[in-house]
This record gives sequence, structure tokens and C-alpha cells, in this order.
Amino acid sequence: MSLINYVTQIQFDFGAIRLLKDECERVGISRPLIVTDKGVRAAGIIDSVIDALAGVAPATIYDGTPPNPNEAAVREAVAAYRAGECDGVVAVGGGSAIDLAKGVAVCATHEGPLQRFAVIEGGAANITAKTAPVIAVPTTAGTGSEVGRGAILILDDGRKVGVISPYVVPRVAICDPELTLGLPPVLTAATGMDAIAHCMETFLAPAFNPPADGIALDGLWRAWRHIERATRDGGDRVARLNMMSASMQGALAFQKGLGCVHSLSHSLGGFNPRLHHGTLNAIFLPAVLRFNEQAPSVRDEGKLNRLATAMGLGSGAEVAPAVRAMTERLGLPTGLAQLGVNAEMFPEIIKGALKDHSHKTNPREASADDYRAMLESSM
Repeated sequence: MSLINYVTQIQFDFGAIRLLKDECERVGISRPLIVTDKGVRAAGIIDSVIDALAGVAPATIYDGTPPNPNEAAVREAVAAYRAGECDGVVAVGGGSAIDLAKGVAVCATHEGPLQRFAVIEGGAANITAKTAPVIAVPTTAGTGSEVGRGAILILDDGRKVGVISPYVVPRVAICDPELTLGLPPVLTAATGMDAIAHCMETFLAPAFNPPADGIALDGLWRAWRHIERATRDGGDRVARLNMMSASMQGALAFQKGLGCVHSLSHSLGGFNPRLHHGTLNAIFLPAVLRFNEQAPSVRDEGKLNRLATAMGLGSGAEVAPAVRAMTERLGLPTGLAQLGVNAEMFPEIIKGALKDHSHKTNPREASADDYRAMLESSM
């Protein structure tokens, strides 16, 4: 049985942040907790958010979001939520802040540690309608977490897990490309490659969801044509708008599932939280694309050729090399060795990948040996 479900209200335009107060009132948030990070706060974006909330009760601010959000940060932010007697969460930042906000929305309204809500622990059934409402305001164009039904969080035991439920989908996404104009080139590139990975990998996932496939292909078309422009000229408003759309579209589509790119990057990101998720996805994509090319659902439906068409390439055989070339042109690392990864880490990375929820939705089942080969190819 296929589940096709799109529920987030999205306000998308330059200047959309001005709608934040109205949206808070519409979903019943009168005492928001703003979840963000110190970089976003230092950039002055939180000042714009506070201005947009004028007339709402003074917001409580938690700005301790780490690059890879973890259970300790969830506990800290939950404490701030309760101390401020908050009734909802406004997430302002990249995927880390938005994912952390989702964790707060669950843990502030349910009993038990974060592990109780991890999908690999059967935790989806423990998340209920009591979950606090979330409004997401992305400041990067990569994860699309503003419209996603899950959060990726690191447990106290080091596992990087998904907390996935319809109840964690933000009630509203305010997608204002204006907020991304100051994003540095390296983050523009890395988050942009994350969006590309989402569009590609969810399109290749075998679940039947034609609307998601169409959204993913259009998102890839936008991202592939605009990522270099946005990286080269951060003030290019057309490029910024299209990258924010591609990011959102990738996440709208990945309710289909993802695959080995993400099972590997989730595992390695849990092993070393300092590594950027989008960069890892860019590195793993070529090897995983080659692994998946013989999957029946990929081969029989000509899916690599359809990706190639969206990217302006001649054939599916050109897709994997084009991804690596794009990663190199953007100035991102193209191999794991550049990030300090070595073969001694492989057993733990493989162990985590095999247990990751994205492993199950790859178009071709990967064994431990398959993952080792992908890692070796990505070095």
C-alpha cells in the first residue's frame, strides 16, 4: 500500500518572514521557543524574526544547536521550553536547528528519553498528537527539513537515528530566500549538494509515488542549473530562490524513502559529528549511483536516463561522473580520505549503515560487502 501525503502549508517568497506572526496565531502559538544556532543569531536573522513576531508574547530563545543535533541539546532546549512556559516552537536555521526543534516538540510533550521515539526502536508509535506545533524558517537550501516528517538526531549512545512521524511535520514552512543571501559559499555548495542527493535518491527509491517522482525531478532540474550560480554569487536572487525550492522539493519527495547514500552518511555522521551531512552525501552519491544502476526498478524504468535528462546530460552513464565533477567544481571534498576517514573505521560505519532506516528503502539491497565496496570507491 502506498502512502501519498502532503500536509505542510508553505509560505514561499522573498520577504515571507513578515508572515510569521500571522502564522503563529493561526496554528495557536502564543509563547514560542525559538530554536536556532549561534551563527544564525550572530548574522542578525533572529532580530528579523523577533521583529516579525511583534505583538506575540516575548519569545524564549535557545541558540545552542550543534552542527549535528544531539540528545543533550534536545534536553537543554526542552528545559528552555518548559521554563518559558512555551506552547510551540519556531525553528530558524538549517536542517540542524529544524531537526532539533522537532525533537523538542516531541520530548517536551511526551515522557521518556529521545531513544523512545527513534524509528529503529519502534518509536513512531510513541509519538502522538500531543506533539507541540512547529513553524520552520529555513536559512539554508539543503535539507528541506521544513517540510519533512522526520528529524535526524544523535542519541547519547552515539547512534544517529531518525525520529519520524506525521506529527513532527512542521505546521508551517516559511521559505524566504532573502534569509539565504548571506550564506557562505562552502555552505551554499554543501547544502545544495544535500538537496541534489535528496532529489536523486528519492527518485531512485522503489516505492510507488509518481507525484514524488515528478517533484524530485523538477527539484533536481532547478538545483543542477543553479547551485554553481548560488555558490559563485551569493546575491543571485534567482539562484537562491531556485535552490530553496529544490531543497523543499527534495524533502517533499523523500517521503518515498532514500537509500544507501543516506544510510552511509547517517552512520558516518554519527561516528564523527563534525562531518557535514551534505558533503558526505556528495561524496557517496557516485558510488551508490553505480551500485544501483542494475536494480530492476532503476534499470527497467530507465531511471538513470531520466535523471540525466533533468541534468541536461546525454545518458544515465554520465550521471555519476557528472556528480563527482560538480562536487569538485564547487570546491568540496570528493573523497573520504580528505575528511580523515580511513579503512579502520569501515566496520563501524557499515554496522551503522545496515541498521539505518534509509538502508531499507534503497532500490537494491546492500550487504556488508557492498557497503565496504562503496566506501572504498568513495575514498
